[in-house]
Amino acid sequence: MEMCNLEKRGKLFILTFTGEDEHRINPARIDAIRSALNQIRSDSTSLSGSVLITTAHGKFFSNGYDLAWAGSSPDKIRLMSSKLRELVADLISFPLPTVAAITGHACAAGLIFAFCHDYIVMRKDRGFLYMSETDIGLKIPAWFIAVISCKIGDAKVRRDVVLKAKKLTAEQALESGIIDAAFDTAVELGEKLVKNGWNGQVYGENRKQLYREILDKLGVDETTDDVNNVAIATSKM
Repeated sequence: MEMCNLEKRGKLFILTFTGEDEHRINPARIDAIRSALNQIRSDSTSLSGSVLITTAHGKFFSNGYDLAWAGSSPDKIRLMSSKLRELVADLISFPLPTVAAITGHACAAGLIFAFCHDYIVMRKDRGFLYMSETDIGLKIPAWFIAVISCKIGDAKVRRDVVLKAKKLTAEQALESGIIDAAFDTAVELGEKLVKNGWNGQVYGENRKQLYREILDKLGVDETTDDVNNVAIATSKM
């Protein structure tokens, strides 16, 4: 089953999640995303001045980890964590500006993935941002918190997102400074970024410095071995 497709429109690379599985994050999807990113990296003639837009078909941008796939297996849970951390490292070092175009719900690990883009835009009429871990009984790892801290500057909003599992609409996220715009398309933003003609390698190195705190946390695997908690979380999905 195809999990994503990559399209090139001039200087824009558009990566789109496909499928009917709520675009949950599992090893197969992560491998597909990383393969697409590697394909872009290999296109050295197009890197400078280009922009990556990540989006999705359907109701969900991504509904988080594929807990149903992981089941009660600690090894599968650790594998998902390891692969997502590798993907985040790829995004933070990626030699292009990146835009997450959220056209549906972005939840838990799916929201963390969106946060690892430089810019976020959302549709006004559909979707919310949601860290569901408190609601479903899962501990949030320290590297998730590092990402959230870098992307949500308001301490009260950060508290509500993490501890109250508050769902944010596009308007609320825009008002809180979490997203950059609330409109139906990210192409306009992407085309504006293209006009800067930035050197991709320099851009990627500067991003790595900006998010050094996140990179430092990625090396620590805090994946829970508490299989019972994962089983409970799965039952609440």
